[in-house]
Amino acid sequence: MKHLYIGGYGDGILTAGAGLTPAPAPSFLAAHPALPVLYAVGELAEGVLLSFSTAGGVPAGTGRRPSGGDSPCHLAVHPSGALLAVANYGDGVVTLHRLDGEGRFTGEPISLPHTGSGPRPDRQRGPHAHQCVFHGDVLHVPDLGTDEIRRYTLTGEPLEPVRLAPGMGPRHLVFSGERVYVAGELDGTLRAYAAGDWRELFRVKASGADGVTYPSHVDVSGGRVYLLNRGPDTIAVFSADGDPLAEVDSGGAWPRHFAIDGGTLWVANQNSASVAVFTLAGGVPGATGEIIEVKSPACVLPVQAKPYARGRAPGDDGRLC
Repeated sequence: MKHLYIGGYGDGILTAGAGLTPAPAPSFLAAHPALPVLYAVGELAEGVLLSFSTAGGVPAGTGRRPSGGDSPCHLAVHPSGALLAVANYGDGVVTLHRLDGEGRFTGEPISLPHTGSGPRPDRQRGPHAHQCVFHGDVLHVPDLGTDEIRRYTLTGEPLEPVRLAPGMGPRHLVFSGERVYVAGELDGTLRAYAAGDWRELFRVKASGADGVTYPSHVDVSGGRVYLLNRGPDTIAVFSADGDPLAEVDSGGAWPRHFAIDGGTLWVANQNSASVAVFTLAGGVPGATGEIIEVKSPACVLPVQAKPYARGRAPGDDGRLC
């Protein structure tokens, strides 16, 4: 059985078909790889990090701690389930949080501040960490403010950052085989790099539509690259080599995030208070007409239900993590 969780800038996390769990601006969600535990950022000036048990399907709060920065916008759990990383957009600080065997926060977080700027004074006066991606045992952080992919070991030791095109404004990336695809929010591009040496392989416009485009989320499925475009409000589909294959309406306004599971694609359209549902027959999104109404959605997360090996959920002893 799978559950669909939707986070955003409203009053909580929506479990599709089941109800709302109160939470402060839970704009991004991540699931523990082995346990029925869900994590969320609270995108506030004094950011928070939240944990929930999903043993009953609908998230039930189990823990809360500061995110360690301003306006956390993304988080990711290492495949081992022992480490969680948070990107704080407002001040660019990345934090690492250890997790115990039941998915609880444990120990003191590691804070990874950064400095730098870019050529766009309206958006790049300072660092803006936008995403956390574990690839192997290296944490990769696209920094929209400094035009870099910041890199760290699992203990927080900084590695040499990857410097990208000035003014690109990297937002989200995805590794796929020997390639890395990066959405450039500020220059409206999709770029691919060799995963080993970060040599640029191609650069293409994110959208074929006229006007300004702000790409948001990128992912790969079935050998195709999918990219959301705010402005024209579309889902663009490319081949692995960057050839444009299709571009369809996102089903709403200001598409911020999408998720693919099997033959279904969900798009969180932030400014139309809706999640649009698509099929992926032939690899091209086809609108089903189904809409999930939810206030200001920013993240969609389908999760396979998982049992607790020990038969109880974190927080069953009445304590917060």
